[in-house]
Amino acid sequence: MTADERAALIEDIRVALSTTPLQHSLTPEETQWVRMAIEAQAERAALRRAIIEKSLGSLVWSAIVGIGLVFFEYFRNHGFK
Repeated sequence: MTADERAALIEDIRVALSTTPLQHSLTPEETQWVRMAIEAQAERAALRRAIIEKSLGSLVWSAIVGIGLVFFEYFRNHGFK
């Protein structure tokens, strides 16, 4: 493609884009519904993230308590009071 052909192609694209009306294909109700669906999806993702964080926190605390009980039982059974 030569420089002249490239310039002609760019000009043809520019003319085609300027003559084409840019319209949304969705009605205002549909646009509102899409926005609400996106917000709901974000809320569900945040809820899942919070549940996972709290579950992991609970697992860590139960591991700490479990290890503490193991040491407590070990020391109690081996004469440390």
